[in-house]
Amino acid sequence: MMTNLFDIFDPSSSTSMSINWLSMVYFILVIPVVFWSVPSKYQMLWNMILEGISGELKTALNKYGMMNILIFISLFIFIFLNNFISLFPYIFTSTSHISISISMSLMIWFSMMFFGWWNFSNHMFIHLTPLGTPKVLMPFMVMIELISSVIRPLTLSVRLSANIIAGHLLITLMSQSSKMLNIVMIIVLVLVQCVLMSLEVAVSLIQSYVYSILSTLYSSEMS
Repeated sequence: MMTNLFDIFDPSSSTSMSINWLSMVYFILVIPVVFWSVPSKYQMLWNMILEGISGELKTALNKYGMMNILIFISLFIFIFLNNFISLFPYIFTSTSHISISISMSLMIWFSMMFFGWWNFSNHMFIHLTPLGTPKVLMPFMVMIELISSVIRPLTLSVRLSANIIAGHLLITLMSQSSKMLNIVMIIVLVLVQCVLMSLEVAVSLIQSYVYSILSTLYSSEMS
C-alpha cells in the first residue's frame, strides 16, 4: 500500500537499485532511425512534428537566435518524450522533479544572459528602462525588470514540474478511491481515467511546446 501520495515521484521508491534516473534516456528507444530508402509512417509523423515545431520557433527567433534553433528543437524533443514516456507504468517521471527542470532552465538562462551582456551590453541596459518611462519611475522599472529577468528560470521550471505533477497526482488519487466503489462506479472511474490519460498526453506536448517557445522568446530579447 502506498504510504505517501508523493512516493510515485521518489526516485528510490520502486526498486532497490536506484536506476530510475535512466528513464531520462528512454526516449532514445522511440526516436526513429533512417535505415530505409522509403520512410515509414512513423518517420513521416516524426518529420511532420519536427517541421511544425521548427516553423513555430523560427517565428520567435531573430537572426542571432536562428543559430541556436537546433538547441531549442532538441530541448522540445527531450521534454516532450520524457513527459510522454513517464505516462507508462513503472517508469519514473523525471520531468516532475524541480531539480531536472531548474537545471535546464538555469543553463539556458545563464547562457542567454552571458551572450547578451557580452555582445549587446547597451541593448541589455536599454531593456531595463522601457521607452517613455518617466525619470522618477526609472529606478523602480530597473528593479522590476531585473526581478522579472532573474525569476524566469524559476517560472519555467515550476510551470513544467507543477503541470506534470498535477496530472499524475489526480490519476493516483482516483485510483486509490477505487477500493471503496462498486463495479458500476469502477467502470465509470476507468473511463474517466482514460480521458485523463488522453489529457495528460496533450499536456506533455503542450508543456514542452510552451517551455521551448518561452525559451526562444527570452533568447530573442537578448539581442
